[in-house]
Amino acid sequence: MYGTTSSGSGEGTAEHPGTVPTGLVGFLSLERLELDLFRGWCHDGAPLRAFGGQVAAQALTAAGHTVARERPVHSLHGYFLRPGDTRRPVVYSVERLRDGRSYTARRVTAVQDGEVIFTLSASFKLPDDEPDRYLVMPDVPRPDDLPDAYRYWAENNPDEYREAAYAQVMSMRVVPPSTAGKAAGGGRGQNEQYVWFRAVETLPDDPLLHVCALAYCSDLSLAPTSALDREALYPLREGPSRLAMASLDHAMWFHRPFRADDWLLFAQRSPSAGDGRGFNLGDFWTRDGTLVASVVQEAVLRRRAPGRPSSAAGEPV
Repeated sequence: MYGTTSSGSGEGTAEHPGTVPTGLVGFLSLERLELDLFRGWCHDGAPLRAFGGQVAAQALTAAGHTVARERPVHSLHGYFLRPGDTRRPVVYSVERLRDGRSYTARRVTAVQDGEVIFTLSASFKLPDDEPDRYLVMPDVPRPDDLPDAYRYWAENNPDEYREAAYAQVMSMRVVPPSTAGKAAGGGRGQNEQYVWFRAVETLPDDPLLHVCALAYCSDLSLAPTSALDREALYPLREGPSRLAMASLDHAMWFHRPFRADDWLLFAQRSPSAGDGRGFNLGDFWTRDGTLVASVVQEAVLRRRAPGRPSSAAGEPV
């Protein structure tokens, strides 16, 4: 399996890593301390605060490293409890809840400085040969016909772009609302957006890696969907955000195999926002129209107080 090293690998101390991992594979890689204990480092989502998608993806990586390869993950449910500090490592402890004939269950607790920052439950299963059915992919422009949103960000706000590690490892193409056509049919009061994603680098042929990469990617644009009636998505926005957003919880279901280094359409919608919370749902399709994953998330959504970061993974205040 990709991305684990032993605790004696010379990667540095817990406070001062020798080399902080880079690249998407590096962002998802962990150091194995014991059989069910792992350590990882996170990059910023907001200044000095860990990106929630990376925390969730690393927790899923830890769980996956305790499960046989022939049992792929089919779902995860996570809660962000405290912001992660990118100056310190995150320790992931895996509990083996069940190893059944078909299904396997794991619980992961992510800890920093003795405090739990994130919890994850994940379920894995043996494949079944049963009839297949799924929703048809929305009819939207293809990624090759759309501009690179992160390149636009780099040209118009280079300082913000340089600080966004995720923008260096993922490609993003945003479908303009005017070209979404009949795909955008959720009704009055619902925010919608369609975004194509793929990893910049070609990834190894490890299904767990591609699933964890999608978990990472799924947190890049989902929470902002609930704020689209108030401001544009961050790479296209003029000026700083006026809002504070932070992931509260995150759930995913993986329906069919896919590659995260091929283009995936992320169709997102937000039917509700209020009480300082935004509710968001999304589906991922491959370019050929196969539905491969679904996600649901609730996030803090508030007017930003002066001097506070515009977004932070896992800061339910």
